[in-house]
Amino acid sequence: ESMDLTDAYNFTGTLQQNGAGIGGANTPSFMAHSNSSTTMPNQTATKIAYGNEVFDTDSDYDTSNSRFTPQTAGKYLITAQTRFNSDSDFNDNIMRIYKNGSQIFARQTAHQHYECQIVTGIVTLNGSSDYVEIYGFHNQGSNVDTDSGTTLNFFQGYKIII
Repeated sequence: ESMDLTDAYNFTGTLQQNGAGIGGANTPSFMAHSNSSTTMPNQTATKIAYGNEVFDTDSDYDTSNSRFTPQTAGKYLITAQTRFNSDSDFNDNIMRIYKNGSQIFARQTAHQHYECQIVTGIVTLNGSSDYVEIYGFHNQGSNVDTDSGTTLNFFQGYKIII
């Protein structure tokens, strides 16, 4: 059969595409930001603290460990941003997404006078034990603190609908 898409239709029941309902929610989802700075030693991968939860639809984000462990399996879009509280210029400013303790995505740029660094990636999580965290790395020469500004340092993610 065919439908004239210029007509208006009133549907009852459930719309289906390939036997599954159409649409859905992008949950679980969360967003957290820093409520204090993280001190990052020179040339050392360091987990960044995002301890202030903005929202967490399914209570899957752990503020004390800055870790997202969703209990629903699927593919998740994960994004994080941070800013060093430094006006020094240096070559290695790296942000990393870790899954279960191992790096799976990284973004490297030079640090230029207080610039923000962002990393993003799509991660498959099993819905029970898989977790993601954010790490940073730099070669400034000495310890550098992240800025504790809420709009400058954030960690967020949501389940994508496929």
